[in-house]
Amino acid sequence: MILEGKYIFIFALMRFDGEYESTNYTIARHLAKKNKVFYIDNPYTLKDYIKLKNTREFNTRKPYFKLSSNGIIDTDLPNLKVVAMPIVASLNFLPEGFLYRMALKLNQQLLVKRIKKVIRQYNIPGYIFINSYNFHYPNVSDYLKPALKVYHCVDPLISPFDLKHGLISENHIVKTSDVIICSSKQLYLEKKQLNPETYFVPNAADIEHSQKALDPDLKVADIIAGIVKPVIGYFGNIERRMDFDMLKVVTEQNPDKNFVFVGPQGKIYIPDWFFNTSNIILTGRMPYEAMPSILKGFDVALLPFKKDEVSRTIFPLKLFEYLGAGKPVVATDFNDDLRDFTEDTVTYCRTAEEFSAAINAALQQGEAMIPKRLAVAANNTWARRGDEFSEILYNQLERKNVKQIN
Repeated sequence: MILEGKYIFIFALMRFDGEYESTNYTIARHLAKKNKVFYIDNPYTLKDYIKLKNTREFNTRKPYFKLSSNGIIDTDLPNLKVVAMPIVASLNFLPEGFLYRMALKLNQQLLVKRIKKVIRQYNIPGYIFINSYNFHYPNVSDYLKPALKVYHCVDPLISPFDLKHGLISENHIVKTSDVIICSSKQLYLEKKQLNPETYFVPNAADIEHSQKALDPDLKVADIIAGIVKPVIGYFGNIERRMDFDMLKVVTEQNPDKNFVFVGPQGKIYIPDWFFNTSNIILTGRMPYEAMPSILKGFDVALLPFKKDEVSRTIFPLKLFEYLGAGKPVVATDFNDDLRDFTEDTVTYCRTAEEFSAAINAALQQGEAMIPKRLAVAANNTWARRGDEFSEILYNQLERKNVKQIN
């Protein structure tokens, strides 16, 4: 059974109008198909206010910064509302301790006041509250009375900014939630040690979008069309997770191939040689809407991530987007759990030599494997993941109601 006819508040780290698709907002949209969902936007801090002033995102929220506002923003879905939040103080500069936690309490009380205003306005009798990876505000649900408290854990805490206060805050959320839903097997194993009601719902992809790459009438994107084949491509952020040491060897071993990296560049993580290699082409950031026409120009798609403590928790959306476009995929063995979801459609490599061999083998495959790639992608859609997520909520709510009655 899946959840239906319920009120759900989702307090997310990712903002609703972010440039890229997010797990948080995608799940909210799926739950809104059969429930009334309020997506609580990650609040602007004073630092955000100054940094983002007069941007499109800022102007969207500006009318709702007033404390008198209810923050409600309509979306394209009748059952999905965004709740914009008032401005809160920037606190991360404070050391962990009593002063930080007291200041954080004041920030959270502002947010709770806005949420309670929405509850009164819509006369909501009961609701589910999902903290969707917004560990910066760990006590918001403590000040409310939801029928079910949920934590949706989509990533490990990595950056010094998040780790400074996040470890303590997230630990509190995990221990006080009725249910935890994790997007990777490793996160699931970690959180289950703290809360036995922990479940695994991996990320997926919008394959309806990536499948447009199979349309014979779709033209290859101009940025790809002029590149000499074979084109070995990557679509996504170019940042610290990339195994640049391996890529250096692979690009040197394959001078006859052009390696195209499409996406924003975290330049502090990218070595100088990467910008000065003749068969590496960096296009910069491209809109998500252009993805099918870009993938259509790839002969082989790559997932060249480092195998480390961070990457072993990654369940990348682009994996199933690649498969949904019918493309052969060559990946490092950064997350062994992925094998359980991709059957034999993806080649996972331990070394640069294996990676080069896999690329050459993929170039010889032709179109015979396309139906199987599409079938694997079809088993990993957001529609399916949304139903799995919803079923967990339904079962947990039923169990909690039975406990309360007894």
